[in-house]
Amino acid sequence: MAIVMDQAALTAFLAREFMQVAEDFTVTHVDDDMLEVRLNVDARHLRPGGTVSGPSMFALADVAMYLAILARIGPVALAVTTNCSIDFMRKPEAGRALLAQARLHKLGRVLAVGDVLIRSDGAADVVARASLTYSIPPAQR
Repeated sequence: MAIVMDQAALTAFLAREFMQVAEDFTVTHVDDDMLEVRLNVDARHLRPGGTVSGPSMFALADVAMYLAILARIGPVALAVTTNCSIDFMRKPEAGRALLAQARLHKLGRVLAVGDVLIRSDGAADVVARASLTYSIPPAQR
């Protein structure tokens, strides 16, 4: 399915509809195969031990998949996560942003399924992998 919302449109949507988190996330790339989002890590995202917290990485995966879906279906604020499984595989590098690459495997009329890989900015190793399913309101498709 073709891209209907580009990087600028997705950024504007986040700022308008989710201003409470818009400053945390930056859409860095959108194409037919993948969407990339950056988590601008600061002190509120850290947990004891100087690493990024699990809830912050979960939010990054969730936002990345949400935006990957919206990039293809348009600004549907009521698309919601129905399932998420996340594997935390290694500690993110301290003091670095995180990058999430989201890929859709299925985009149907009512469900979307995809995966997200999260890495520390500039690092090759994956720190977390998430599998997500979203419900899309039927009237929107």
